[in-house]
Amino acid sequence: MLNIRRETGLCPPLELFFTSALNFWNVGDKGSTPSASDLAGIGLQFAVSIVLFVFAGQWVDRRLGTGPLFLIVGAFLGAGGSFYSMYRKLMASQEKQDGPKS
Repeated sequence: MLNIRRETGLCPPLELFFTSALNFWNVGDKGSTPSASDLAGIGLQFAVSIVLFVFAGQWVDRRLGTGPLFLIVGAFLGAGGSFYSMYRKLMASQEKQDGPKS
C-alpha cells in the first residue's frame, strides 16, 4: 500500500510520511487534470504537515528548554517536506500527461 521504493535521502519515518500512497492524486481515474478536491487535499496535507512538525518542535523545545529553536526547525521541515511532496506529485502528473517519451 505504501510506495517508498525511491531513494530520496530522507530518513525512513519522514520518507514514509511524505511519500505514502495515501495521497490525493491516486484516488480513482482522474484523467489529465486535477480536480478542485485534489488541490484542496494538497493544501490540507500542506497545512497539517506544517502544524504537526511545529507542535513536535514545540514539544521538543519544552522538554529540552531550548526556546524556539526546534519550533523553527519543525516549521521548516514541515514546509520543506510538503513542498517536496507537492513537487513529486506535480512531476508525476506532468509525466502522466506527456505520455511515454520516444
